[in-house]
Amino acid sequence: MRFQYVFSEVVTGLRRNLTMTLAVVITVAISMGFLGTGLLLRAQAETMKDYWYDKIEISVFMCNAFDKGAGCAGGQVTDEQKAKIEQTLTSHPEVQSVFYESQDEAYQHFREQFQNSIADTITPDQLQEAYRVQLGNPEEFEGVVSAVAGLPGVHQVVDQRELLEPFFDVINGLQWAAAAVTAIMVVAAVLLIANTIRLAAFSRRRETGIMRLVGASNFYIQLPFILEAAIAGVTGAVLAAAGVVLVKALFIDGRLAKVLEFVAWVDWNDTLEIVPWLMVSGVLLTAVAAFLTLRRYLRV
Repeated sequence: MRFQYVFSEVVTGLRRNLTMTLAVVITVAISMGFLGTGLLLRAQAETMKDYWYDKIEISVFMCNAFDKGAGCAGGQVTDEQKAKIEQTLTSHPEVQSVFYESQDEAYQHFREQFQNSIADTITPDQLQEAYRVQLGNPEEFEGVVSAVAGLPGVHQVVDQRELLEPFFDVINGLQWAAAAVTAIMVVAAVLLIANTIRLAAFSRRRETGIMRLVGASNFYIQLPFILEAAIAGVTGAVLAAAGVVLVKALFIDGRLAKVLEFVAWVDWNDTLEIVPWLMVSGVLLTAVAAFLTLRRYLRV
């Protein structure tokens, strides 16, 4: 009997405040949509970091006959200097593997990359021998760089991670921007939910007064209002989840993945993991906002 009464009150409340309920649904959908976008950007950043960091290497370029500088004062790198550089790299705890690239191999790679007249102006002796170093943890590169940077015969040490950091900074900036917009939309949703619940409680003050007189508990009186808000929250979260899925299917897979094939894009598992967070956040946002509002405005 009590369940039937609560259900009828929820239906009545939704029907009476249909316009305001739709406003709550739309606001929750937008705020949860921004939250889903932020989580999707975070997953995309982590996916790209995992993909590219596995391919990041440190290149130790050695002196050739044309290089000048402190490390190249003796001219082209000698066999003893190369042995010292290789021994330093292979014995370093952060180094996973070391690959040697001769001047001839560097020249072949150069010709493959620049298949035009520029390649004909370069000879192998003008390029540098190098050691390509794979790290066990790409985040820990400073020790390896400092260990070989000052050795005789070393012309330059290049860490490819530095080339990717600006790109990751942009991704992180987008994450923070999405978080800021999400916070603003959550505040707007809370205010709208509070106003909707307050109007609903005021329009049904006579019914709640009678319930108070017959001994109904505060929770029993508040339950229909909380359920109304939760239903609006679930509906808005479902719309937001559908929007995230559409972004993945139409925008990422349908467009970006086809144009930028060299980029590792977020997969469906990461995308679908966002959906439960949106559902829980939508329900909690509306239910908690309704509960706190009723504690203040439901006075009978």
